[in-house]
Amino acid sequence: PLPRRQLGKNGPQVTMLGMGGMMGAFSPDFIDLAWSMGIRYFDTAHSYINGKSEKILAEWLAKYPERRKEIFLVTKDSPNQGPEQLLEMIDARLAACGTTYLDAFYIHGIGGPNRLGWSKSDAYKTTAEALKKSGKVKMVGFSCHDALLTDYLNAAAEGGFLDIIMLQFNPFYEKGGAFDKALDAAHKAGIGLVAMKTMRTTRDVPKRLPEFDKLGLTTHQAVLHSVWSDPRISAIVNMIDNVDQMQSSTAAARSYKAPLKFAHMDLLKETIIAGRRTMCTGCPACAEFAKNTDFAFHDIARFVTYYEQDGNTEARDYYQALAPEHRDSAKINLAALRDACHFKTDYPEIVRRAERYFA
Repeated sequence: PLPRRQLGKNGPQVTMLGMGGMMGAFSPDFIDLAWSMGIRYFDTAHSYINGKSEKILAEWLAKYPERRKEIFLVTKDSPNQGPEQLLEMIDARLAACGTTYLDAFYIHGIGGPNRLGWSKSDAYKTTAEALKKSGKVKMVGFSCHDALLTDYLNAAAEGGFLDIIMLQFNPFYEKGGAFDKALDAAHKAGIGLVAMKTMRTTRDVPKRLPEFDKLGLTTHQAVLHSVWSDPRISAIVNMIDNVDQMQSSTAAARSYKAPLKFAHMDLLKETIIAGRRTMCTGCPACAEFAKNTDFAFHDIARFVTYYEQDGNTEARDYYQALAPEHRDSAKINLAALRDACHFKTDYPEIVRRAERYFA
């Protein structure tokens, strides 16, 4: 297995790299390759690959039932009425994954201000306790790539009963800023923190830079090291599209020994800013803008990323499912948003592409 880290206060030791189950290469043979390279953390969801992702994991587990106890298995579902719906959903998720228990069960992509109270609600607390008492689930939490991520982290820390959060993670956050303080609050509350979407802004960065050659790292491996440099992050879960990425990522995990120096972190940030991106890695300006508008610029940028980078045609359905007012940019100053973004994400251009692809 790859090197491991402690997952929250009460969780197990997990491999510091996990594999998501959303990519086209996902198959029992591909999972077998991940296993052979030391990955023991597998993440899926009810909606991934049109509902096929969980079944692929079930096929693999049926072939190697003895490996179930050696992996950390996560799946997710989307309760629309309230967190107590998870109690109705769990048996279907277990059956789909071909297992009698989950190591973690998430609310999938929690988001929007109307769900902010869930993470400190009696309904979610009672649901989490019941799921764990049943023996069907070991850890309960949510995934979040919402613009209100900082608020969700603080709410979970205040609630004090969730075990794990998978979050869109920006290693270039402002030290001592709101996001940094929210991470600290969640970590001190004993919540295991798992980073996702760490490579989404790196598609066009140069593969090599001399400064990272001296460290024995490609630029992409340096990005992984930048995330692991935060000791509050237990693991990174990424989409791994091919064997080259798997070899590169697992080699990065095995080579990690110490946090990157500040100079290397600054170089990474400058390199990413210089590239063409469809997502902000997460900055205070974009988060503040999101609090004052119904326009779902954050989600729209994510859907364009899924479509362009992954070839995921389901992104069109995600876009169409947005309420009309969440897609209407007529009264939004997207140029001002772009100029305020710390990563200068070109929102006017991204929205134009979204309308062309999905409208």
